[in-house]
Amino acid sequence: MVNLLIREGRAAEIMLVEDNRGDALLASRAFRQAEIDNNLTVAETAETALSMLRREGDYAGMRLPDIILLDLNLPKMSGKELLSLIKNDEGLRHIPVIILSSSAAELDIAGSYGLHANAYIVKPLNLQNFTDVVRSIEQFFFMLAVLPGAD
Repeated sequence: MVNLLIREGRAAEIMLVEDNRGDALLASRAFRQAEIDNNLTVAETAETALSMLRREGDYAGMRLPDIILLDLNLPKMSGKELLSLIKNDEGLRHIPVIILSSSAAELDIAGSYGLHANAYIVKPLNLQNFTDVVRSIEQFFFMLAVLPGAD
């Protein structure tokens, strides 16, 4: 099978749900250095991410992401609540969701997998380690794994 992005000849659509501006900046720098051509969209709240995923209002013409990187500790609606909504929505559940959290607590890890997260990664604290994580994600999800079509 041929990788989805190669088959479609397009950039990877990546959604980062992250309220910490420093972490979002670190991620965007790491994705700019990535080998795979990508479009990174940052949602600062779970509510904004849900509107984007449901293509509501200003987001009506948005492509669905190929993967979602989701922080657990978000204001108002938590990352776990958003994960549950995504995985219980027939139109969204096919999107791989990678939890990217500063928490290494077993309760968070087990709880995320219990809600059908596709992976759980503890957030790296510096650019080099974050870049290494991004490379690993792109290697697995965009070069090895075959993802379903988003639209």
